[in-house]
Amino acid sequence: MKTVRLTMAQALVRFLSRQMTIVDGKKLPYFAGVWGIFGHGNVAGLGEALYHVREDLPTFRAQNEQGMALAATAYGKAMFRRRAMACTTSIGPGALNMVTAAAVAHVDRIPLLLLPGDVFANRIPDPVLQQVENFSDGTVSANDCFRPVSRYFDRITRPEQLIPALERTMQIFFDPAECGPVTLGLCQDVQAEAYDYPEAFFEERVWTTRRIRPSLDELDAAADALSKAKKPLIIAGGGVLFSQATSALRDFAEKHGIPVCETQAGKSSLPHDHPLNMGAVGVTGTSAANELAREADVVLAVGTRLQDFTTGSWSLFENDGKVIIGLNTQVFDAAKHRAKPLVCDALVGLGELTATIGGYKVPQGWADKAANGKKVWVSAAADATGATNAELPSDAQVIGAVQRHFGSGATLVGASGGLPGELHKLWQQGAPG
Repeated sequence: MKTVRLTMAQALVRFLSRQMTIVDGKKLPYFAGVWGIFGHGNVAGLGEALYHVREDLPTFRAQNEQGMALAATAYGKAMFRRRAMACTTSIGPGALNMVTAAAVAHVDRIPLLLLPGDVFANRIPDPVLQQVENFSDGTVSANDCFRPVSRYFDRITRPEQLIPALERTMQIFFDPAECGPVTLGLCQDVQAEAYDYPEAFFEERVWTTRRIRPSLDELDAAADALSKAKKPLIIAGGGVLFSQATSALRDFAEKHGIPVCETQAGKSSLPHDHPLNMGAVGVTGTSAANELAREADVVLAVGTRLQDFTTGSWSLFENDGKVIIGLNTQVFDAAKHRAKPLVCDALVGLGELTATIGGYKVPQGWADKAANGKKVWVSAAADATGATNAELPSDAQVIGAVQRHFGSGATLVGASGGLPGELHKLWQQGAPG
């Protein structure tokens, strides 16, 4: 077996630079770059290694660890999980500043690679600058705080441990059910230790989206429920966008006449002006979507984790006889609230489901109710967002002014508080993302 002698940090960045993916038919590096703030714990090891691969794996200098990790998370989401970024920090408080971003990526199922510096594996220099000392456990460092908000956590205490850790990292990033943040704590002495790594470890690898097909039994059960529906409704979640299944969703809805509503993460699954798009659902939902949700007898939940805002804390769906079909890659989500699970990729699942239910169409009365409800909502939203000379305009009026200026092709980023709810209802998206 041919080997190449590298420090652990050099091996890490060489591996990252050789991971590729396909985006819109083009082969691109999976990691678009590394955000970094360098100090005690990462400058001498990982900093040196990144410098030598700066043409293939660019480093972006940040001023705040939380901000850079949130930017990396936003990048992964904007790319629909097809590409990702990494972040490196010093040990201690510098690393802990990324925990918030790790939690965001964990909740939203976004790929994010966190590479905080860690204590010396040999422990001889202990305690090092900014080291968190646990009086009863010598193995604990500040990076243990990442454990509950990481899909995978590892502390690299020997250079060869990098091989299985990075392989596991890539498996998680390209597993649609497990995707989320990975934290690799890099002991600062080990970063500079050399090892004879197999050359094969650094061969270019092209990763592609995994398309899970549904079980035939689950497909038949879902199709049977949907084909009997008198008042069906689709809830489009973030999984529709991650799967690049927006066209499949549109074709499915149009063929069967089923109205669609969108979660926060699923917003832009359909253009706002599509006649079957009822808009936002739930606590921050439109009147059109929520009126249908109250009566729906079959709810096809596609790529959504059905959180409390979407379901009104499970008070929104008032039909006692309702059936929920959970189309999701993650069985944890697919089976929520006694749903009929349909564990599969959204793109593949919608295609197989439409073939199974054949010529099914919603009853005309349900279609009319959806169309009338949308008409009423569009009129109300136009009144709320209309032009004004008010000294203190409402959130809705501000959104309307921004919308008129930029059109529906803009990508908007909103803060927390009340504004996301207003945007969920009122921003008129024109395309996915």
